[in-house]
Amino acid sequence: MRTDSEADGPRWAAISDPRVTRVGRILRKTRIDELPQFWNILIGEMAFVGPRPERPEFVTKLATVIPFYQQRHLLKPGLTGWAQICYPYGANEKDAAEKLSYDLFYLKNASLLLDLQIVMQTLGAMAKGAR
Repeated sequence: MRTDSEADGPRWAAISDPRVTRVGRILRKTRIDELPQFWNILIGEMAFVGPRPERPEFVTKLATVIPFYQQRHLLKPGLTGWAQICYPYGANEKDAAEKLSYDLFYLKNASLLLDLQIVMQTLGAMAKGAR
């Protein structure tokens, strides 16, 4: 992101976001920007599979407007998750509410088999390239 990218306050990311630098676009397209999260997994702050973390600036607001939003925090955040493979990129409160339904499904049905399915579908999506 550019240094002054959020001078007007936090904003949702968008497709072809003008705040992203050329290098940032390459990192995102190749998914190299996800590599630092492996450290978070290794030290136990994140799981490999679970609800994707949301920016703290948005969590507070989403928790007040979307019922049960805080329930997604019962699990560790994950590098990949059910909502990420089942729902396209989201950039507003409506999308966050829809993704929450997938996160709650995962919370209710979490199992090794579901995790393996999510990992396999994530690897398939990675092979196809970034969305």
